[in-house]
Amino acid sequence: CPKLKHTMGIVPILRNESIRCWSNIPFITVPLSRAHGKSFAHRSELKHAKRIVVKLGSAVVTRGDECGLALGRLASIVEQVSMLQNQGREMMIVTSGAVAFGKQRLRHEILLSQSVRQALHSGQSQLKDMAIPVLEARACAAAGQSGLMALYEAMFTQYSICAAQILVTNLDFHDEQKRRNLNGTLHELLRMNIVPIINTNDAVVPPPEPNSDLQGVNVISVKDNDSLAARLAVEMKTDLLIVLSDVEGLFDSPPGSDDAKLIDIFYPGDQQSVTFGTKSRVGMGGMEAKVKAALWALQGGTSVVIANGTHPKISGHVITDIVEGKKVGTFFSEVKPAGPTVEQQAEMARAGGRTLAALQPEQRAEIIYRLADLLTDQREEILLANKKDLEEAENKGRLALPLLKRLSLSTSKLNSLAIGLRQIAASSQDSVGRVIRRTRIAKDLDLEQVTVPIGVLLVIFESRPDCLPQVSALAIASGNGLLLKGGKEAAHSNQILHHLTQEALSIHGVRDAVQLVNTREEVEDLCRLDKLIDLIIPRGSSQLVRNIQKAAKGIPVMGHSEGICHVYVDTDASVEKVTRIIRDSKCEYPAACNALETLLIHRDLLRTPLFDQIIDMLRVEQVKIHAGPKFASYLTFSPSEVKSLRTEYGDLECCIEVVDSVKEAVEHIHKYGSSHTDVIITENEKTAEFFLQHVDSACVFWNASTRFSDGYRFGLGAEVGISTSRIHARGPVGIEGLLTTKWLLRGDNHVVSDFSEHGSMKYLHESLPLPQRNAS
Repeated sequence: CPKLKHTMGIVPILRNESIRCWSNIPFITVPLSRAHGKSFAHRSELKHAKRIVVKLGSAVVTRGDECGLALGRLASIVEQVSMLQNQGREMMIVTSGAVAFGKQRLRHEILLSQSVRQALHSGQSQLKDMAIPVLEARACAAAGQSGLMALYEAMFTQYSICAAQILVTNLDFHDEQKRRNLNGTLHELLRMNIVPIINTNDAVVPPPEPNSDLQGVNVISVKDNDSLAARLAVEMKTDLLIVLSDVEGLFDSPPGSDDAKLIDIFYPGDQQSVTFGTKSRVGMGGMEAKVKAALWALQGGTSVVIANGTHPKISGHVITDIVEGKKVGTFFSEVKPAGPTVEQQAEMARAGGRTLAALQPEQRAEIIYRLADLLTDQREEILLANKKDLEEAENKGRLALPLLKRLSLSTSKLNSLAIGLRQIAASSQDSVGRVIRRTRIAKDLDLEQVTVPIGVLLVIFESRPDCLPQVSALAIASGNGLLLKGGKEAAHSNQILHHLTQEALSIHGVRDAVQLVNTREEVEDLCRLDKLIDLIIPRGSSQLVRNIQKAAKGIPVMGHSEGICHVYVDTDASVEKVTRIIRDSKCEYPAACNALETLLIHRDLLRTPLFDQIIDMLRVEQVKIHAGPKFASYLTFSPSEVKSLRTEYGDLECCIEVVDSVKEAVEHIHKYGSSHTDVIITENEKTAEFFLQHVDSACVFWNASTRFSDGYRFGLGAEVGISTSRIHARGPVGIEGLLTTKWLLRGDNHVVSDFSEHGSMKYLHESLPLPQRNAS
């Protein structure tokens, strides 16, 4: 970095005189070109921000005792800013902290001075308690500026980044020449890849005038670092202003109150509906000042996010998360979405679900029958929308052949869907409110356990538009509210199917119970709505499921991350059954999660006619074979050796491995399987029973294809997915898996004290007969 002139209170921080080089943080090229003048309309666009101002509030920079800096937090912020700077962005920091740093230094000096004087006067080794005088803020600022910047210098040097300090006052923005100087200096620093660190010159700044802040659109008084950051962002034509404070963002009522809700997106004009609380624990700018500054910057073409920079769980990545477009803090936007937010949709789904659960079973069944009829009556419209999705996917070339097959709808698929929905309607008559246990606790005190809906379900699915009516029907039958998030590759199909679902729901006034999320909501953001969503069910690739399981914050996830299904061919297997079952398990629908992935063959079957028939059939079906380690050892010229025995191919590929016994087959499945579906082919009943009892998977079959692991084929009508978890539901999940229970206790002036040792009542705990289930 070249030497800089000391103008406008600028103090350069130089690493050395050599040419600046990149740090050890990976350099990532991102498309950052953007014409300034209009703020970003959506969070997802923030990743294109080129020039960014990060404003660090006093509460972020200082410790809880307001005396000294929060060093760990500050180091994390510097690391994030460095990472973004090394991606080619232009980063600027507006920082507080000089007063706190100076207060710490001055207190230390005063205590040291007092202790020396007291020791000289008294001669005592023990010092009395010494009162610390109130320290004037300007003096603290003067004493703290150099130390604060030395700290920034040391931290940025770790990432091979140079920084420069700029001190400003309100007068610098009112004097045209000083404004031009400031503007030119900042542009020159950014051109040289230097991070400007800007602060109000609190050593000389006059006290703020009351009610003088933000008077009009074209004037903003630099009264605190919030207004300074906004003024600077507009002056420098900044793409994004990130304001970090000690609250999560903007709330519709004071944070901490019972009904306070974080506002995800704030629009100009919404401030009338917001109640502001007290200002930050330190610093001059409260939330009202931040909102005014943010709106002023927004009008100037700069996007703004207000977020928490002090929370230990998120402060380490809050800045990078915001730039990546994640739902963090409050995003200020001038563009209101056409429909409701996802939070509003979740609330609508909950309210609609409760109304749905209160309907008579016959009414819920009637809705599902109506939806089944619409799938066949509106067949042409559905297939036309699906054709658009297929054409767009093929033109863009973004989907592999197995996913294109999943995306495709046909007349036969729609007819099968309608049949499945009618099965759900017929079997749902007594699903909600069914009594599963009755106990007489004492005389006139009866307890019942009854089935109830889980609440609001979030189902995320890829390339499977047929999933939408299936899951909707199951949610309707079980009285649950439903949020659906489909892949963009099926947008047209999902839109028409959701419209038909809401049309069916309308016959009993519960249209809002099923919602399709059409906003640009990222899956990771949806998984954070733990106060609005009760269960997440992913339907898609193993990678999607793993990502959701990782992202879910306090919300249970039902599903499986992999479908590594095994077929074990025993020595007593029937020749006629083996090839039929293997062909059906592997070749009929290789992209399905219940398709065969690993074929286990007993060692004694090698080099037998049965083994040859299996290999010939797989070759005819064009299945690529990968040899397991033991299988490869028996062959002179083997197929490609498998890279991992724990692989879900999802295509016409499979692994063949050799085992010595049924016991070894079970051990292999436990070690490399995913607890989904596993099959034995044998005529030996004893061997089959051993396999059925010892394999610890959700579905274990004897002499049947793995493809029977399906809600429709199980007679459930449909499924929301296949669960390999061990809590709640396991295997294909139908209506029963979407229900939980609650306890109903009916008494007559009963109190626990009556059942004490000397009380008048005694517990009976008698089991009572259950009411007759609906015969239908």
